[in-house]
Parts: sequence; C-alpha cells; structure tokens
Amino acid sequence: MAQKLANGGAVFRRKEDPDKLLTVSEVAELDRCSEKTVRRAIDAGLLNATRIGVNGRLVRVKKADHAAYRAAFSG
Repeated sequence: MAQKLANGGAVFRRKEDPDKLLTVSEVAELDRCSEKTVRRAIDAGLLNATRIGVNGRLVRVKKADHAAYRAAFSG
C-alpha cells in the first residue's frame, strides 16, 4: 500500500511475510533476551525452529512461529 505524503511523494510499506526466517540473534533482539535463552526455548520445544545447511547447523525461526510463541508466553 502506498501512502501519499504532503509533498507529493509516497511511502511504500512491505507486507509482513509470515514465512520469513529469522536468525536466533534476531529473535533474541526482538524478545530482548539472550541468544542462549532463545536456544533453550527451541531445545525445550517451546519455539519451533528449522535447521538448515549441509549439517543442519544453522537455526532459523519462521516469523509466524515466533509470533505464536510470543502470544502463548507473553505475560
């Protein structure tokens, strides 16, 4: 969607992509916690994550899964 500005320009906003993959670091930043806390939530099965790469070493979290985790565990 474009929003008209007073000076005739336009601001375009991207639609949020629920399938966007976030890194553990990005999730930690959004939740204002440590990466270790995010990894613990993943290991405990509280936060769904996907392992990618040749050896599956890279961990990514779908934005939709992060939103569901936040909704379930927000105080």
